[in-house]
Amino acid sequence: MTKPQLNLYLAAPRGFCAGVDRAIKIVEMALEKWGAPVFVRHEIVHNKFVVDGLREKGAVFVEELDECPTDRPVIFSAHGVPKAVPAEAERREMVFVDATCPLVSKVHIEAERHNRNGLQMVMIGHAGHPETLGTMGQLPDGEVILVETVEDVATIEPRDPEKLAFITQTTLSVDDTADIVTALQTRFPAIVGPHKEDICYATTNRQEAVKAVAPRVDALLVIGAPNSSNSKRLVEVGRNAGCEYSQLVQRAEDIDWRALEGVSNLGLTAGASAPDVLINEVIDAFRDRFDVTVEVVETAVENVEFKVPRVLREPA
Repeated sequence: MTKPQLNLYLAAPRGFCAGVDRAIKIVEMALEKWGAPVFVRHEIVHNKFVVDGLREKGAVFVEELDECPTDRPVIFSAHGVPKAVPAEAERREMVFVDATCPLVSKVHIEAERHNRNGLQMVMIGHAGHPETLGTMGQLPDGEVILVETVEDVATIEPRDPEKLAFITQTTLSVDDTADIVTALQTRFPAIVGPHKEDICYATTNRQEAVKAVAPRVDALLVIGAPNSSNSKRLVEVGRNAGCEYSQLVQRAEDIDWRALEGVSNLGLTAGASAPDVLINEVIDAFRDRFDVTVEVVETAVENVEFKVPRVLREPA
């Protein structure tokens, strides 16, 4: 039987970013250096396949520091942690390694600088997301006001409207964030913004690639975890850019094949914490059912690399 034709448009950049790559490497190197088990506070990155793979190697994932014994190393996830967490690890004399993405750390430093200058912070982010909790936890209670939507901007009551700065979660939709920033600047003309965009290069690049692919396809699949902020944003960007059927899938087994019947042009991308092996698995699943022609749609080239902490580069 002849397979139906499918043009598969593969967005580039896609998949792992430098911060995710570094965080996974930190866990692997910690296991090599100290042996199993190594404890990790929160999922190191938001991807079940990656987390399960590290668990098999001897990583133990916990939600809070008090679940960790004091005689084993603990690693803090790529999303960042409130200041109280490393302080408590030091108090308990634990060996700890911070895998916070350097671009998240940049936002932490920025928030502290504004705070020292007497400014109250407005954070654009998602309530409850580990990165938002980590960033808000850099400053004392009440010093950071969270806004999630343009509507939220109208309801906040800062201490002094003349002494405000804003920061953002690094994995947001570039377009949605721009609307919230405009609303903040309209209501608080004196508000201070970041020197350099807080939304990270990888988030921006993946969204731009989706914008280039979406108008050309009948369906778009985003490989990523349901708790991955940047992956969910890619689905939204796809829909907003003209591809109504934009869906998040964790891996090939999640694909709704009936929904894709009659599709001849398909877009494919992956969130910043989705590994190549899952991307290739999805492409292979399409090759099993279709006569696939792959075209890469590249909108940027990434060559960013972040060093792992010195403690892991030194011999045991």
